[in-house]
Amino acid sequence: MKHNLARNMIFALLLGCVLPGAAPVESGEAPKKQDAGEGIALSDKELNAFVKAYVEYQKIRLSYGPVLEKSKDPKEKKRIQDEANTKVRQALDRHGLTSERYNRIFASVNGNEELRKKILKKVEEERKKS
Repeated sequence: MKHNLARNMIFALLLGCVLPGAAPVESGEAPKKQDAGEGIALSDKELNAFVKAYVEYQKIRLSYGPVLEKSKDPKEKKRIQDEANTKVRQALDRHGLTSERYNRIFASVNGNEELRKKILKKVEEERKKS
């Protein structure tokens, strides 16, 4: 059961629904406060890992999202979801993050305007590198 929950969380990442009600990091909307993400300790190393995973996740979402939406065959949708989930999981693993920790950082970033601005700057720098 825990495996299915983690898998569903990863797929939620793919769909851009990391946390209900959370404004995406790159949106111009004002972030909503997230109780689950407030007050967590974040090192620069962890923030940098989050930024890299976020940029990779966005690339995966851009690649698989439209294909998934166009697919009408349930078996093909499942195959696409599984492939995308694997890539998201690999991106998180590569940067030393679990889906749960990624979500907590995401909530913290979207609940703190100063941190959000810092992360946006880092995301733009990372996008230029890749």
